[in-house]
Amino acid sequence: MAVNTSASQGVFQNRMARYYGLFTVGFLGFAGILLLLELFAGLDTRVIGWAFLLMTMALYATIGILSRTKALDEYYVAGRSVPAIFNGMATGADWMSAASFIGMAGTLWLTGYDGLAYIMGWTGGYVLLALLFAPYIRKFGQYTVPDFVGARFGGNTARVVAAGCAIIVSLAYVTAQVVGVGLIMQRFVGVDYSVGVILGLSGVLVCSFLGGMKAVTWTQVAQYIILIVAYIIPVAALSIQLTGFPIPQFSYGVALQNVDRLETDLGLRTTTDSPVVEGKQVTSGFIPPFNEGMSNASAVAAVRQVNNQFGTSFTPPTAQAIPDASKPELGDWRGTPWNMLALTFCLMAGTAGLPHILIRFYTVPNVNESRMSVGWALFFIFLLYFTAPAYAAFSRWQILQNVVGKPIAELPSWTQTWTSNGLIALRDYSTIEGAAADKLPTWMRNNVTANSVAFEDANGNGVVDLGPFEQVDERTGRAGEITGTSVTERSIDGVLQFNEFGSSAGPSVDGDLVVLSTPDIAGLPFTIGAMVAAGGLAAALSTADGLLVVIASAIAHDIYFRTINPKASLQTRMWLGKIMIIVAAAVAALLALPRLALITQMVAWAFSMAAATFFPIILLGIFWKRANGPGAIAGMIGGLSVTLIYMIGNYFNPAFNVLGITHLGSGIFGMPVAFLLCYVVSMMTPAPSIEIQRMVENLRSPFENDDETARIVAAAEGKNAMSGGASSMH
Repeated sequence: MAVNTSASQGVFQNRMARYYGLFTVGFLGFAGILLLLELFAGLDTRVIGWAFLLMTMALYATIGILSRTKALDEYYVAGRSVPAIFNGMATGADWMSAASFIGMAGTLWLTGYDGLAYIMGWTGGYVLLALLFAPYIRKFGQYTVPDFVGARFGGNTARVVAAGCAIIVSLAYVTAQVVGVGLIMQRFVGVDYSVGVILGLSGVLVCSFLGGMKAVTWTQVAQYIILIVAYIIPVAALSIQLTGFPIPQFSYGVALQNVDRLETDLGLRTTTDSPVVEGKQVTSGFIPPFNEGMSNASAVAAVRQVNNQFGTSFTPPTAQAIPDASKPELGDWRGTPWNMLALTFCLMAGTAGLPHILIRFYTVPNVNESRMSVGWALFFIFLLYFTAPAYAAFSRWQILQNVVGKPIAELPSWTQTWTSNGLIALRDYSTIEGAAADKLPTWMRNNVTANSVAFEDANGNGVVDLGPFEQVDERTGRAGEITGTSVTERSIDGVLQFNEFGSSAGPSVDGDLVVLSTPDIAGLPFTIGAMVAAGGLAAALSTADGLLVVIASAIAHDIYFRTINPKASLQTRMWLGKIMIIVAAAVAALLALPRLALITQMVAWAFSMAAATFFPIILLGIFWKRANGPGAIAGMIGGLSVTLIYMIGNYFNPAFNVLGITHLGSGIFGMPVAFLLCYVVSMMTPAPSIEIQRMVENLRSPFENDDETARIVAAAEGKNAMSGGASSMH
């Protein structure tokens, strides 16, 4: 797919536009046929789920096979021939991972106003990317981000450190995608979560193993089409159903008004039970800002899941909330503006520093196309991000209106579907009446483990027998054979309270399920739900494709070829890259099995690490000639270390915090350390060579072409010709 002139590029772009136009029509036609068969022929839902899965996987495999290549330039950078609009779509798909498709609306559902940090941070990051990085990265050429670090900072040590950072960041990110794949498979195909992880990764490997970046790019274009269609249709249907208006982004205000009203009616805002701080009752809810305090609930759940998954016996950390809403004397229990600002900035800087996004700008023909592709990417991303808040608001409206406060026996049928497959839990104790003592639901077993409830089979019949509620003391209640601090009159009344509609791991909805459950909540046909699953799968797989290529190239290209064995043959490098893709996929699957955190949390970790490593070093590498190798190495290691220390410390112990900033925004502490170390160490050590300083000047010059850049880079690396790629620059 090489494109050497603007005329041939135009012909190529028009041809691909026709192909993907037909692809879009075909996908909608396929979904329409399944919908008609479901409505008028009673087609089994399992058949529909498998049909969507097999059809989309077959499409991705076909593109991967057609795009297979043995050319190194095509394998790593898609032949530098991808037109801006298609690179924008591929970047959008690469970017809109399971965190965007599945997790973002769920995070907004759970956190309301505070969740807007993700939208502002992730969108604003593309502005930084367009202004500060994209054109310079493309002008530099080469294959990977460690390539840039190695050439700019003059040495293999800096390259290897950058490769290590790329592997760590990408593993955290790809693990989140694999979790999303497992959830989708579990719900819509009916396989076990672990089996779903393996099935999904097999689809990733077909694309990235055969054709590298070339196959990944053209697969991602198809995946973007599927995911954006699948994302918008259900919430548009819900908007029509609730407001009569088909554009949810513009009827969003109606949803917010109803959420606000229902939260007040249900006592979820200011109530007599709310803590009093400085003479005022604390309010909470979807709309008021800064409601999210800190807790280690995710860490507690993660340790339990590790024990369940691998048969280990690690002791979960003691559950904590800092400050505690039940102890108003400690101060305002809610979150702080500092946390939201820190998270927003980390997401912005992390966006600009993510390796799998930066390498997308190596794939376009020239610097001008790199700028244009960022603009197109922003547009394609906007379509989804503009919709996510409406998704959260409409879904929350429906649940508050039709689920919360209703007798459990009268709940909508979809709640039973999601309860039966273990993805949600109705945590009112009345639901365990008559349950076998050795088959208690996970949430009940977790409460027993946490000592908030105790069960004693007093009559020895092997089942749970409840009775009327009685208050034992100020904090403890009893209802038949269960006793504990979580046993209250409301917890056994058979009416679903807001904090009783949750997951097996905790008394809140699993945010990763909000988008997947919206078609059911809206009462839409299963075909629409299966389409959403196909879209979520496309989002997860498209990002996983790019991340696996980054991990594989960091090992095969940057560490092995560039550092260990510069004389390695082309065939050896290709095969090592493919083997590393399989290894990286296997490691990601292993890390995803215990579900260490919500998808959005894991992605935020990756962004914090990228913000504290690549963002400072690449920024200084482009705009400060005096920055040198020792400074870059110190900056990356120091920034990553500080970020990880704060991240791990706060994740397990929320009392370990500064200004109420959580582990999600930990990069805000690592980033200044990286800048400072790079500056101080660079000033204390010799300046870079004249060749490297000339390269920096050339990167920022609008008059020098890429061939000149390639020549200067070769001189800076002390070589007569650039290894593996200079000749392919246009």
